[in-house]
Amino acid sequence: MSTRPAPPLAGYGIRFAWPTESGAVAALLARAFADDPVMAWMIPAADRERGIARYFRLAQRQQRPRAGAVRVAATGGGRLLAAALWSGPGCWKPAPVRELAALPRYAGIFGLRGMRRAGEVQNAMHEAHPQPPHWYLPSVGTDRGLQGMGVGSALLAQQLADCDRLGQPAYLESSNVTNLPFYENLGFRVTAEIRLPGGGPAFWPMWRDPDPTAGRPTRRDAPGGSSERRRPTR
Repeated sequence: MSTRPAPPLAGYGIRFAWPTESGAVAALLARAFADDPVMAWMIPAADRERGIARYFRLAQRQQRPRAGAVRVAATGGGRLLAAALWSGPGCWKPAPVRELAALPRYAGIFGLRGMRRAGEVQNAMHEAHPQPPHWYLPSVGTDRGLQGMGVGSALLAQQLADCDRLGQPAYLESSNVTNLPFYENLGFRVTAEIRLPGGGPAFWPMWRDPDPTAGRPTRRDAPGGSSERRRPTR
């Protein structure tokens, strides 16, 4: 059995998601989050993946008015490999009127018990959220069978490179302890461990300062090197 890491997946690019892809993005993220501890705590077990997909379809609706919106890794043929929801500085929190209007939809997704738990998750995340302006990554997921092939890293690399170039930090919460090394390799660091009430799971806020050395030539960036930077295309 080989212990070598999987080679990077080829034949895809990074772009902004099209509005017509919201269902496909939601289905992809539902598969990626099917075993997520916090999602499992909030959404009833019966038909959980469908419930998670409904949640991410609604999350995109709440996300699209904000800077950054939805980005995907996709093949030329239109197959989505990974998706990320980003919010620009000062735009991480939806307007109260939008959240109030979405409450009936949230209730349909979570049910009575899950709605209470979802409120506890939201309150804990809002209390832990840092105040300095930053880019916020509420959700990112790679489709089943593609983890470890570099797709998720490539999806996030463009925005993080822009953060470095502009001197802007980034922030996320990881709801799965096994994902911490992935984010740490991208420059994030854990700032706390938040345990949800009532015996609920934990999540980990993570902060990334911009890299002041970004953009300086390296061996991989030198002329004749083989590095590739994928840019979003509309």
